[in-house]
Amino acid sequence: MWEYFVAIVLGIVEGLTEFAPVSSTGHMILVDDMLLHSKELFPASVANSFKVVIQLGSILAVVVVFKDRILDLLGLRRMRKPGAAPARKGEPRLKLAQVFVGLIPAGVAGVLFEGYIDKYLFSLHTVLIGLVLGGILMIVADKLGPRVLKVDTVDKITYKQAFGIGLFQCLGMWPGFSRSGSTISGGVLLGMSHRAAADFTFIMAVPIMAGATLLSLVKHWDSFTPEALPFFIAGFISAFVFALISIRFFLKLIQRIKLTPFAIYRFVLAAIIALFLYL
Repeated sequence: MWEYFVAIVLGIVEGLTEFAPVSSTGHMILVDDMLLHSKELFPASVANSFKVVIQLGSILAVVVVFKDRILDLLGLRRMRKPGAAPARKGEPRLKLAQVFVGLIPAGVAGVLFEGYIDKYLFSLHTVLIGLVLGGILMIVADKLGPRVLKVDTVDKITYKQAFGIGLFQCLGMWPGFSRSGSTISGGVLLGMSHRAAADFTFIMAVPIMAGATLLSLVKHWDSFTPEALPFFIAGFISAFVFALISIRFFLKLIQRIKLTPFAIYRFVLAAIIALFLYL
């Protein structure tokens, strides 16, 4: 039963933190490596596959929340809900090409530096640095973001802004920095509202995270044994449910409180991890 408890708790942590600008990596280190020690319960290959599976649960939650927007981008359904993308001809609306433009920088950086990042940057010390620097970037974005918004909805984003956000997304490759924290901060600094930047961040997350996760699934396919499957399912369901809750709550909250409270939370998390690490 303890194994199921660990699987569910890790799924909850993944779901709550993957898309909030608080660093899911930092939370997984604190909860898993320092408290639950799942690596002592499962073989390394199973533990790695489990993290891929719960990430899939989080991605599915994004697809559910943004299903109408995604169908619209794919040309399968035109959005007509109040407050959503304009339906009238000639008005701006988010294009699939803009999403791909936003993915280019991180895609290129991933191909060039993924091996280096996996080998040298996944440590407690680098995560602590990422938590602090990412928090500072979020405070800077709140302080220096344009007073007069150029883009108050994701439908008005330009190709230049999409590419700029993609450049900021590269910062999220540093463990602990937070992909959502870096991209939302970048969007705000480039003239977008916090909600518009968050919407674009979540939409961009679907193809880039789904692609990386599916590649990892293929790589670790041998770990999907009948014995491990129940734990994978428990983690997947808990990650999906709590990611769904977290995303909906965050999108309602971000425009009201902005990024600074999340930055302060990151500093507190970094201090807690440092206490575990150095005491």
